[in-house]
This record gives sequence, C-alpha cells and structure tokens, in this order.
Amino acid sequence: MIRTIDPIKKDFGTDKMSTDENRPTPEELLARLQPAKPDRCTGRLKLFLGFAAGVGKTYSMLSEANRRVEESRQDVVIGYVETHGRRHTVEQIGNLEVIPRKKIEYRGSEFEEMDTEAILARHPQWVVIDELAHTNVPGSKYDKRYKDVLDILDAGINVLTTMNVQHLESLNDTVMQITSIKVRETVPDWLLGRADEIVNVDITPRALINRLERGDVYNQEKVPQALSNFFREGNLGALREIAFREIASTVDRSVQHYRAEHGVQEPWQTQERVMICISADRPSDKLLRRGWRVAQRLKADVVAVYVAPDRFELHQRRNLDANLALATQLNIPVEQISGTDVAKTLADYAKSNQISEMVIGHSRQSGWKKFVRGSLVSNLIDLVPNTDVLVVADTLIKPNQPR
Repeated sequence: MIRTIDPIKKDFGTDKMSTDENRPTPEELLARLQPAKPDRCTGRLKLFLGFAAGVGKTYSMLSEANRRVEESRQDVVIGYVETHGRRHTVEQIGNLEVIPRKKIEYRGSEFEEMDTEAILARHPQWVVIDELAHTNVPGSKYDKRYKDVLDILDAGINVLTTMNVQHLESLNDTVMQITSIKVRETVPDWLLGRADEIVNVDITPRALINRLERGDVYNQEKVPQALSNFFREGNLGALREIAFREIASTVDRSVQHYRAEHGVQEPWQTQERVMICISADRPSDKLLRRGWRVAQRLKADVVAVYVAPDRFELHQRRNLDANLALATQLNIPVEQISGTDVAKTLADYAKSNQISEMVIGHSRQSGWKKFVRGSLVSNLIDLVPNTDVLVVADTLIKPNQPR
C-alpha cells in the first residue's frame, strides 16, 4: 500500500547560536525525516469480490465472520452490513456484535453511516464492513468508505469487506460499454493490491437470474426492470469474465512478488506464456505466425520481443515495420528490449516474465562466428534450461532460387 506520510516535524531553529555540540548529526537529521512508524502493524484486508449484486458476497463474508467467532473464538464485530432485506443474509448476522451506525443530518434528512470512531475505540480483532465502494453522505470525515477502511487497517484492525468488480475505476468505460449503465461509485484499482486475500464469490449468470426471479435479490416489483437492463445474461457473462481476469491478474502479481522476494529464477508453469523472438535484421513473419498458432493451441499469453540495435539501418527499419504490422494484425503485443548480449538479454526477459515457451528462428552467423561465440540458439538454450525453445526452420527464398 502506498500512503503519503508527512515527515516528523522538528524545530531546527534555536534562539542561541548553534554549536558543534548541539548541531544534529547526519544520522539524527536522517532519522527526523523518516516517515513515522505506526505503533502497531497494519491490519489484514480480506475482500469478497463479485461480478454483480446477489452473487452472495455479503452472505459469504458473514459466514466467515461466524466461523471465526465459533471455531477460533476471535473477536469479530459488524461495522456496517447492508442486507437489502434478504432473509438468508439477515440470518447470518446471528449473534455477531453490531457497532451502532452514526447518524448524519444532510439537507433536512437523517442518514446512517458507519461509525469509524466507534470501531477504532472498540478495537476488535476483525470488523465486517460491507460495500467498500460506498460514497459517504456529505458531512462525513471522508467522501468514500474505503478511506475509512484504510484508517481502520492502519489502527491494526483486520477487515472483511465486499465489492463488485464493476466498481474498479479503470473498468468504468468498459462496464458502460457492456451494460449501458454508468457506475457512479468507484474505487482506485490499487486497492486490490492492498488486499491481503481476495475471495471470488461466483455463480453462473443463469443461477443469478433464477435468484432474481425468485425475489432473493430485489423485491418482485423491481425484477422485470432489472432483467431488462443490468441483469441481462450477456451482461452478467461479460462481467463474470472481467472478474475472473482481475482475480487472475492479482494472483499473478502475488506470485511475481513472491518470486522476486525469494530470488526464484526458474519459471513456474502456472500459466503458459509464449515469447516470439523477432529481429529487425530479417523478416519475422513466419515466426509470428508459428508463435501465434502455438499460443492459440496452448491457450497461452503471447508476446513478440526484439533486441533493438544501437542504430537502425534502413533495411532494419523496413523489416521492423513489416513485423509490427503483422503482429498488430495477429493481435500480438510487441516489446523492445536493450542489451549488448542478445542471447542473455532475451533470456533475462524470459526469466523475469515467466515465459514457458520461446519461438526463435535460425541465426545467420558464419561458421567461424559460431565456433568462436556459439550460435544464438545454442546460447539461449543454455541460458533458459527450464523453458521450451521451438526453433523454426529458415525457409527464406534466396534471390536466385526458383519459386
């Protein structure tokens, strides 16, 4: 989590002239400028993520809260839960302690919001907070509930919370395009990275529609309008796929962080990733097509990578333009990397990006260069022993070769 903390402010001035004895040392000055350390470690954030209302996020969150109380004797309270009158959700509250809500008056009406100060004063082990993307009523300390949650976490209190994937800020336009509905309440995407654990609460779109038709999600009078707008099966299927992708991306970042933290170099085959090694020195159309077919067969991510020369010659620029045009047509992303040793540069990229399969063509080195320096292919194979390397035969037609 990235939080901005003001440095500890000290009064460096004095009424007396400074002397060598009272002048702070460099170490003391540095210590004064360090961010203040919290007295307690920050709490854990567990997020129950869904793709639409009614999938069971709040029910699942409350079920876990009850398990923590009954099986582990943990201190769990409810900071804010919105049941929407759903009978099974109401039943899950059971005997859990509920922190009373704070009443705020706004424009002549009274509203209820989560009482963050009361939660901090009570300081439970875990607090249940529903609807992370909620917008607080004007007059609250913060405009968004997630900011209250950050304060609670900073106080060392663990949080169970819920959110639908369409509330991520970066997905706002995508969700609008799919559903024709503008999501007003959003949270920044980095909040997912702040979560210590994310639970994907999932059911099929058809099962959710059945719940809706039974009146388990909204009152029966609202069902026809919901089914004709947001809750169309195509909308739900698309949102469900987005939720899966966000979960997969978060898991992938967690794995990458763990590997970096523990110095793991060899690739873990958790996801097939195909890397096509193209070159500005020659056309790479055959490599791109073969790599694309391999990726399609493996249902893998694919990327084309080339090591940029110090200076592009005219023929290199032409080759590269042709390679990029074909890659765009095949929807293959292209990345330029730099390095003096081509094999090592490609190998380093493959290791850091967990490439499971590399596609490369024959190098055109002369016999004596291969003898002195080794071929690019053989050097690359030595550098990535845990990665499959597919060497594509060179079928370029020579100028005088008949067709």
